[in-house]
Amino acid sequence: MTTRLVLHPLTPAEAECVVEGSPGPDALWAPDYPNDGDRAGARHFLEHCADTGNPHPFGAYEIRLREDGHAIGGVGFHGAPDDRGQVTIGYGLIPAMRGKGYASEALRALLEFARAAGVASVKGDADVDNTASHHVMAAAGMHFVREDDLLRHYRIDWPAGSAAEPGGGATATDGAAGSEPSPQVSARRPS
Repeated sequence: MTTRLVLHPLTPAEAECVVEGSPGPDALWAPDYPNDGDRAGARHFLEHCADTGNPHPFGAYEIRLREDGHAIGGVGFHGAPDDRGQVTIGYGLIPAMRGKGYASEALRALLEFARAAGVASVKGDADVDNTASHHVMAAAGMHFVREDDLLRHYRIDWPAGSAAEPGGGATATDGAAGSEPSPQVSARRPS
């Protein structure tokens, strides 16, 4: 949870609803949610679950507003850390919620979670012309590392043993009793 957001870990059943664009019985979706980027992220998560099992807590999260519980986008890891302790992240918001700092807030929470979980490095990328996502990653502390024909690549590294202090700041959980922290970041292109 952050000041304004809940990062709700998606279950495979919830991800299927996102892919289909059909809310489950208890889902609260803002207008225009899910968009193409949300559906792509949910599909990727389901493929990962089918291939290697649910990567929780390094899976997909729905970004929900704390004030009313409506889903406004997604954020998540592309899987568990690799053998070098690296993960990749992705995020996206519906158009009406962009420019309000929600993406930065969600990304910061995800990075704090990754650091506290002992992750050594987080990578993300965005289309070369997606300057809003470049600003989000930079504002969250990620550093530009390179650019190719299609993407700008960002990264943040932490020295071994530099995990964040427990309880210091936002976490990437929905705050449910007994839930583990759960939140990769490729900035999905706005659709």
